[in-house]
Amino acid sequence: MPLQAVEPQRLYRQIAEQLRALIGQGEFAAGARLPAERDLARQLGVSRPTVREALIALEVEGWVEVRSGSGVFARERVPPAEPAVDEAGASEWGPLELIRARRVVEGETAALAAKMAKRRDIDAMRSAIDHMKACADQNIMPLDGDRAFHTAVVLAGENSVLTDTVQSFWDSRRGPVFERLGGHFESVPSWRAAIAEHEAVFDAVKARDANRARTAMQAHLDKSHARFSASWRRANKP
Repeated sequence: MPLQAVEPQRLYRQIAEQLRALIGQGEFAAGARLPAERDLARQLGVSRPTVREALIALEVEGWVEVRSGSGVFARERVPPAEPAVDEAGASEWGPLELIRARRVVEGETAALAAKMAKRRDIDAMRSAIDHMKACADQNIMPLDGDRAFHTAVVLAGENSVLTDTVQSFWDSRRGPVFERLGGHFESVPSWRAAIAEHEAVFDAVKARDANRARTAMQAHLDKSHARFSASWRRANKP
């Protein structure tokens, strides 16, 4: 069965469904390596990050195995202990797509914070970064401090719609696809790099420099996107 181009609506899920069908029908036998990400992207007419999200969804569902440095391989069967096909991330936003959306929204929330932040907001941002550093020093992933920092930034703008939006972005990190993708790259060294990026946002907000705050937040999310992508490329080498 040939691969078909897809329409953009929960795009990575549509791709995952096509690949799942091919594996289920024996087009990719158990243990067979799937085509390289770039080849799948070309055949499907989509971006490589979208293919990446689809493959991660299939990994969560038990249809494929990602072997670091070797590629993505079809599994013999879906283990019964793992989520059902239509449960694993079925309504979840694609993680890389989410980071791009965050870049658009949170760049502006950082600019607003630089214009409007009160002393309590500045203190909350500083406290969140300090908490992130303390966790990293103990080899603990500083997710709570990370969320607290981004929440403090958006709260400074005093807009409940933006606050709810940013918090919904964060809640989506708890989905199985995002967590599995994070498992391929997140480490204490990667978090230390992220903490330095948060410091740049904080310094700009504290200095009341809206343009620099926007740029620093966008740079942070660009680098976050790059960290996710680079790790996946290492795992999915031909």
